[in-house]
Amino acid sequence: MTKRTTWGKTMNRRLRILVLAIVFVVVAVVSLGIGRYPISPIRVVQTLLGGGNAQEKAVVLKIRLPRIIAATLIGAGLALAGQTMQMIFRNPLVSPDVLGTSTAAGFGASISLLLGMSTLAVTVNAFIFGVASVVLVWAIGARIKGEQTMGLILIGMVVSSLFSAGTSFIKLIADPNNILPAITYFLMGSLAGCSFQDLQVIAIPMAISFATLLLVSWKLNILSLSEDEARSLGVNTRLLRSVAIGASTLMTASAVAVSGQIGWVGLIVPHMARRITGSNATYSLPASMLFGATFLIIVDNVSRTATTAEIPIGILTAFIGAPFFLYLILKENRHEA
Repeated sequence: MTKRTTWGKTMNRRLRILVLAIVFVVVAVVSLGIGRYPISPIRVVQTLLGGGNAQEKAVVLKIRLPRIIAATLIGAGLALAGQTMQMIFRNPLVSPDVLGTSTAAGFGASISLLLGMSTLAVTVNAFIFGVASVVLVWAIGARIKGEQTMGLILIGMVVSSLFSAGTSFIKLIADPNNILPAITYFLMGSLAGCSFQDLQVIAIPMAISFATLLLVSWKLNILSLSEDEARSLGVNTRLLRSVAIGASTLMTASAVAVSGQIGWVGLIVPHMARRITGSNATYSLPASMLFGATFLIIVDNVSRTATTAEIPIGILTAFIGAPFFLYLILKENRHEA
């Protein structure tokens, strides 16, 4: 392959990422004007720049803007975490909660709701339990000899099952009139009522995770090689996996802490991103972030406008993700045949 051909492919990938970025910005601006009180994109931009009347400022800046920012961070975070996990475990069917992060975060939120804690406490506890679950999985996995990757997946399944059972018990003893509906709605996933206070809780963990994974993106490609080949290139694969899993965990726990359990985003978006930019993590990771953010903003628009009562996002992503998951399985079987 000539240098000109390589340069051309690189520019083509960068151009596609630029297009994804432009689409994301357009979708975000348009979404700020979508709702029960519609606002034109021009008026939205004017409001963001300090113009607009009092009602437009209240709707755009206080209600819709934190929700759009949350959808951006959560969509990008789940997609980036999903692709990272798929590369670490060399399995295209792995999702960000493979180590039980989402289930544990849901358990932490359920306990907080059962005890009648504040919204901020629910968010913080969900984040703490999400991170704690992976620490537990990692501590147990360190005692396993042999193939650690498969061991982590199996331990993650066990830990996830335990937290799921704990959540079911909490739902069993919760007040069916007030607490149980709140727990159920949280577990379905939603951005309703998201505020800047919620975003402050997850801003730093999200920023650290994004920066970490993007900085080591070129090294993540090496994880597709065997251990011996990776070591010959001077890469400490154990340290790289630890850092990548830690960053992915922070993102997933942060996302669930704010929005509840939103499934499928971290599974289907990385596949779409790889179709656009290829499997090179240097390009596919930014593409996943932009695609995931755009995707979740669009789904959230449908969630809050399709019916008079808001539809939980987790339901909508499941409707999209489940058929796509079946498609992946059938495609994998065709390749094996």
